[in-house]
Amino acid sequence: MGHGGDLRFQVQNLTRVEGEGSLHLRVRDGVVEEAHLEIFEAPRYFEALVVGRTPDEVIDIVARICGICPVAYQMSAVHAFEDLFHVEVQPETRALRRLLYCAEWIESHALHIYLLHAPDFLGYPSAVELARDHRELVDGGLRLKKAGNHLLSVLGGRPIHPVSVKVGGFSRMPDRAELVALRPSLEEALALSQATVDVVTGLEAPAFEREPRLVSLKHRNEYPLNDGRIVSNDGVNLRASDWRKAFHEVQVPWSNALQSRAADGLPYLLGPAARVVLAGDQLHPLAKEALVRTGALESIRRNPYRSIVARAVELVHVCAEALDIIDGYVKPDAPAVAYTPRPGVAAWATEAPRGLLFHRYVVGNDGKVAAATIVPPTSQNQAAIEADLATFAPAVLDLPMGEATHRLEQLIRSYDPCISCATHFLDLSVEEVG
Repeated sequence: MGHGGDLRFQVQNLTRVEGEGSLHLRVRDGVVEEAHLEIFEAPRYFEALVVGRTPDEVIDIVARICGICPVAYQMSAVHAFEDLFHVEVQPETRALRRLLYCAEWIESHALHIYLLHAPDFLGYPSAVELARDHRELVDGGLRLKKAGNHLLSVLGGRPIHPVSVKVGGFSRMPDRAELVALRPSLEEALALSQATVDVVTGLEAPAFEREPRLVSLKHRNEYPLNDGRIVSNDGVNLRASDWRKAFHEVQVPWSNALQSRAADGLPYLLGPAARVVLAGDQLHPLAKEALVRTGALESIRRNPYRSIVARAVELVHVCAEALDIIDGYVKPDAPAVAYTPRPGVAAWATEAPRGLLFHRYVVGNDGKVAAATIVPPTSQNQAAIEADLATFAPAVLDLPMGEATHRLEQLIRSYDPCISCATHFLDLSVEEVG
């Protein structure tokens, strides 16, 4: 594909991501002037749907935003309301919520690594073809995902859109025996996750490096899931409720989804790579050991294609932490503590599998939500994806159309984008002008 004349480079129907959209590249003299991810899914109006609802109704509704990461939406909401209402949950409740989050990370990371992203590296169009030649590999990934789904079902009442979380705790606490019964599947999941690290470390990633701005939560004594301060590698350090002090949303004309920018208007990167770099000192010892074994920390930071290694390291972390939480679990006397609603602004950020997720609710005197803002990870990452595409694309535009498309799709899938969450993605076109 040469750089001559008026060239339009279009990839339609990006596969192996959640949602629909397109990528348009505009090239002048071999330089990418524009890289636009055009999200054309219709808005889903969740921010309007929660208006007039009680906090517990909101927690149930926002779980429907995503079938892969419902816990993240529930956790950002429940922590926001508890922060506003000055609710102190029991230590056992806090641990159980982290366990619920571990379940989600296990099933989400396993899904992305084995079914969505690994086929790119191994030269297969989909996980179906991959399974024909590497059945054991895909079976291991599916067993990992099943372990996460099973844990989520026990804690949340069902594996998709769990229903047990409420302000003050849970609607029901599991018996210790129920959790102990999960140990064998989680022990297998831990072994599989450790093997996954070795598998993905050996995958050859395209040569591409840049210096990203990284953002994640960071906690003083635990790897970030539910709690921590919002930090960046260039000096941001805020309470989880203060996202809007350093970041803001903008509407771009080519997308139905809002994008986010830092205060200076520039993009930033969320997700496993950001967390491993910024908060890796809090990884579980087994995950730290796995990360050291990869020798990949610097390449994880600089090469987006290596995010698959960061996800695998996080798989080790959540499997190991899940086992630790189960071993220390004591069922509390009551599933939830009482609380009194109060008016004000409820805001919080947690770490979804794909990165930091921010919720903000205005609660009225009647204890119901009067306004809501939900900022998913993908809408925050979208500008960073576009910037990476613009930087990387010149290296592939002289390749045959199919290979160029594959490399750019692979780059987008490195972020594990959930386009459906971001409706507030690939049809690729390259237009050469001049």
